[in-house]
Amino acid sequence: MITVRVTRKGADRVLSGHPWIFSSDVADRNCAQPGAPVRVVDPKDRVIGTAHFSDSSQITLRMLSGQAETIDRVWFRKRLEAAIEYRRRFVTGTNAYRLVYSEADQLPGLIVDRYGDYLVVQTLNQGMDRAKAEIIECLSDLLRPAAIVLRNDVPVRTKENLPLESAVISGSAPDQVLVEMNGLKWHVDVLHGQKTGIFLDQRENYPAAAAAARGRALDCFTFAGGFALHLAKTCDSVVAIDSSTDSLALARRNADVNGVPNVEFRQEDVFEALTRYSRGGHPAEFDTVVLDPPAFTKTRSAIEGAARGYRDINQRALRLLRPGGILVTCSCSHHFTEAMLLETVASAALDAHRTVRVIERRTQAQDHPILLTVPETHYLKCLILHVL
Repeated sequence: MITVRVTRKGADRVLSGHPWIFSSDVADRNCAQPGAPVRVVDPKDRVIGTAHFSDSSQITLRMLSGQAETIDRVWFRKRLEAAIEYRRRFVTGTNAYRLVYSEADQLPGLIVDRYGDYLVVQTLNQGMDRAKAEIIECLSDLLRPAAIVLRNDVPVRTKENLPLESAVISGSAPDQVLVEMNGLKWHVDVLHGQKTGIFLDQRENYPAAAAAARGRALDCFTFAGGFALHLAKTCDSVVAIDSSTDSLALARRNADVNGVPNVEFRQEDVFEALTRYSRGGHPAEFDTVVLDPPAFTKTRSAIEGAARGYRDINQRALRLLRPGGILVTCSCSHHFTEAMLLETVASAALDAHRTVRVIERRTQAQDHPILLTVPETHYLKCLILHVL
């Protein structure tokens, strides 16, 4: 392998447990090729590990191992076997889950989601894209899926000078895959759906929210109906809103296949809907409100604007809740920490003249594990709150 030398700062970052080395901390690239595995040494030529090299991203090196070793089919198979075994141990009640979660499974830049007999793969950096054939071969040998779908249609690949593409690369996949989660059935469009088909990270938060919910519920940003269909089990009625026609069509199909009669789906802008519900002499009132918005920021520089957005939407939701009501509020913005979310919701509660206490502080499902030394692996925050 080519040897790449990094600065003291870059070496110290790796030794602190973080697998990224940025371009500014690479002292000598030594003609490393895009996506190639390279041996990484510190300023004194001491080996600190093996990494994938990128010639275009700000993250030039993504560590694969803490020692110099060959990155080949045998290496990938061993890492994939470990990821599969982890899910067999900790994932229950579903046949749809994240099988490989990038850095958290020591496979930076690789995402694999399982939907029943079908696998959806994303290779998000030059290294994993270069190793794509070996990865697909290992997954085929280990799991014998009916089909493997490549969903490399995500903008982050442009930072790696990689093309956007989506295709079935092994076997044959139907337009809709039917999976089971928490005792419910879900339609998944593995070729065109959000992310790799549906959002899997809220799987354990759905029943937790349903356990606290009651009465008349409002589910905002419902997407495929994840929270709404779970709330329907414990609430008298649910209003589920989203601005996307396609999302609502999917949510209605999911309600139909599960025979859920007490959810009303509405196509509305959430911010406008919450404002309209709270106006007039007889404002709408709910016993449960769920807020699961898309990320309000994907950069550190936009945190202030994100805070305003989260405060605004939580304030409007709190004004709709009856005393004793439940607010489930989420953030999937990595840069917006749980502490920031708690502070923002507290500010919104003061503005809404409501007293709120915390029932649960939750995060992403266990198939999206969090590495303690890699804060980027912890992105989803979910608060279940009680309004006094």
